[in-house]
Amino acid sequence: MFFWRSAFAPAGGGGNLPAMLGLFGMFGRSLELQNLDQALRDGGLHPRLVPDAVKLTTLKLLKEAGGANPGPRFYAAAAELLGYCVLGAQGFTDSNGPSLTEAVEARLAAALEAGDSLDARVILLALHAGMIQPSVVERYGLEAG
Repeated sequence: MFFWRSAFAPAGGGGNLPAMLGLFGMFGRSLELQNLDQALRDGGLHPRLVPDAVKLTTLKLLKEAGGANPGPRFYAAAAELLGYCVLGAQGFTDSNGPSLTEAVEARLAAALEAGDSLDARVILLALHAGMIQPSVVERYGLEAG
């Protein structure tokens, strides 16, 4: 984790920046963002199609659910849902096959039933960010508000 101390920071600390910012990109992307980007690629979604604000919020959600260092399964799970939401059922199936599509659709339905879970929050994030395919919104009756 990279810590930056400003000349204006209090002597006891307070000048630390979150690791996910990577000091505004001066030293490259943080390891967390790199892991999420790779999980998105593995799920068939190019990371540049996902705004950094959505990625940072996703990382925050992952840390809330999985602790300070969420494992690879958390990155993959979030990337699969984001991929399905952005690509839609057909695009996701083309990239990942029917078995993973069915599994993600089951998770999406379960998340909507549960109401408050990591999956539900990722879906809500995609909806509020305007990244979700209209076909997914229609199929699951999603609405913001």
